[in-house]
Amino acid sequence: MSTDPDEVRTSLGRNLTYGLLDALGKSIVTGGYDGKAFPTEAELSKQHGVSRSVTREAVKMLTAKGLVSARPRQGTIIEPASSWTLFDPDVLRWLLDRKFSIELLRNFSELRSAIEPSAAALAATAADQAGLHVIRAGFDRMKAAEAGEDDTLEADIAFHLAILRASANPFFAQFRDVVATALRTSIRFTNRIQGRTADLEAHRAVMVAIEARKPEAARKAMAKIIDEVMALIANPPTA
Repeated sequence: MSTDPDEVRTSLGRNLTYGLLDALGKSIVTGGYDGKAFPTEAELSKQHGVSRSVTREAVKMLTAKGLVSARPRQGTIIEPASSWTLFDPDVLRWLLDRKFSIELLRNFSELRSAIEPSAAALAATAADQAGLHVIRAGFDRMKAAEAGEDDTLEADIAFHLAILRASANPFFAQFRDVVATALRTSIRFTNRIQGRTADLEAHRAVMVAIEARKPEAARKAMAKIIDEVMALIANPPTA
């Protein structure tokens, strides 16, 4: 990291508080402070070329996300991952910058298996025509991606998020960031396997069941997609 205050300040972007938050949060989540004491506000201000008020606000935001806490006579310390606010969009984004972990993928997939099949079943009974249209649009994007006309990852994510929204349950819809991050982690893993891409027919089965208003068929079809990932996790390919 540059020690020139002007260079460091510029690297944080136009919003210094959020720039510092992002730099510190990413460093914490990716292990940059492992085995090290977290710097004091004065040290952070000097290192990043920002005011104490900017540093103080960024540390408050890290505290709200569960990454750090202030302890009497100990100063600011980094909390274990079990204390982090894992549904926070910033924390999820920083997790993607960590070294790939099968354990993290397993955790994400277990969460998906608890959410997405139920969301698909709900969508089969509650989705309005607009919701069904967005699901089909997501699937059409996946078909286009297979032909090299769209981004494979973003198309897959769009399909799954459309189902969460179509469930008409606001709590399921709030899982969009978690599911998107889980899919990015999952696809990072499955892309390591030669020729491994999203199973279009499996996704079509989910869409058709939802459109036919068959909740149990939709639930099973979605569970099948996630179960395939779980099977790969249990028996990861060897190099």
